[in-house]
Amino acid sequence: MKYQAYEEYKGADLGWLNQIPNHWEIKRLKYLGDALIGLTYSPDDVVNDEGEGVLVLRSSNVQNKQLAFDDNVYVNKKVPSKLVAQKGDILLCARNGSRALIGKNAQIDDYAAGMTFGAFMSIFRSPYNDYLSKVFNSPLFESQSGSFLTATINQLTTGNLKGFEIPLPPELERKKIANFLDHETAKIDTLIEKQQQLIKLLKEKRQAVISHAVTKGLNPNAPMRDSGVEWLGEVPEHWEVKQAKYIAEITRGAILRPVDAPEYFDEDGEWAYLNISDATKCDKYLYESKLRLSSLGSTKSARVYPNNVIITASATIGKAFINKIKVCVHDGFIPFCSLKIDRNYLYHYLSNPFLYAAMGKSNTQKNIYLDEVKNMDVTIPSNNEQLEIVKYIESSAATFNKLIQQAEIAIKLMQERRTALISAAVTGKIDVRNWQPVGWGEERTPTKFMR
Repeated sequence: MKYQAYEEYKGADLGWLNQIPNHWEIKRLKYLGDALIGLTYSPDDVVNDEGEGVLVLRSSNVQNKQLAFDDNVYVNKKVPSKLVAQKGDILLCARNGSRALIGKNAQIDDYAAGMTFGAFMSIFRSPYNDYLSKVFNSPLFESQSGSFLTATINQLTTGNLKGFEIPLPPELERKKIANFLDHETAKIDTLIEKQQQLIKLLKEKRQAVISHAVTKGLNPNAPMRDSGVEWLGEVPEHWEVKQAKYIAEITRGAILRPVDAPEYFDEDGEWAYLNISDATKCDKYLYESKLRLSSLGSTKSARVYPNNVIITASATIGKAFINKIKVCVHDGFIPFCSLKIDRNYLYHYLSNPFLYAAMGKSNTQKNIYLDEVKNMDVTIPSNNEQLEIVKYIESSAATFNKLIQQAEIAIKLMQERRTALISAAVTGKIDVRNWQPVGWGEERTPTKFMR
């Protein structure tokens, strides 16, 4: 790293941190501020919108170390003044079914000030929070959070939180470190955002290539004709357009539950029973499923032999895949069997979101009906063209996937850099007292560097 170290250090007993700058202190959080557990409320207190109540900040309102407001709950209930969030408070997840989320946090800003927070959350309130917010997002804090989690305890109590030990520099140095980290992490965050935008554009371009190939073909000079389908527009003159029910046997499964009919299930059964969670984990091909059916159970739902195409029809609409195992399907799926066109071509065609948008559906809607799927229009090139289109799509997709993977790796490296920089600054491994921001270029630092 290009930043210099402090000249003198002293011993410290903070787990993996065994030394801090000589003039720093070790302080427990209880001496720096107060930890508060959030508001308890009942379902009867929940209202529909903010005009009727106050927003309750929950775990879902903390995303990537920032506040998010995509999933909100409002309550109509008197909120004690101490449970009204104040600007600068640090909001933490104190209890959650997922251990990985315990301790995730974000600082309350002007927008969130005045809201309250739920009983599974905590607030740490302190005049030191501009600096402590950096410490709370460092490995030092994460390691102490993890030390209180056991096989039976999945929470971070206010007592635990107050007992955390923090390396604390003098006031002016805290401000310098906070300013340094704000400046440097903002630059890293900007680069991360640009990579995220690139990934979004690459995915959109990848989808556009697929959509164009299965609706317009690969020959830009091919004579075209009106398909008679509004969303398709023109298609190559020699292509057919048929309703899906004429190119496949299309059925729907049934809901089977082990709790209702345990005799339908057998972990050694020949037929798998597909559910939505299985589909979300697979890409193009489905190789496994959590549940297996008994011989009796396999007669109670639609059987789908390997190498057919299946789409999700509830929860998430239009997720397509090809099953490589024998499955019976939940009624949240619609399988296409006994195919009269190439399965790989149909897979790509059914992966086209414009198809479902034309039906008035989006991938967040809850259901698509069997008759809607049977009557959907499908473009049918010649057999040879179907194979050529599949080859072109999968070659193009591989190129886009490689670029997306490279961008994801870059994001991961930048996130690691961000975490390492915060950790180094708040544990005293680097000395930024003489740092000065000079924009996007190099920072002015003393000539003595860490090796």
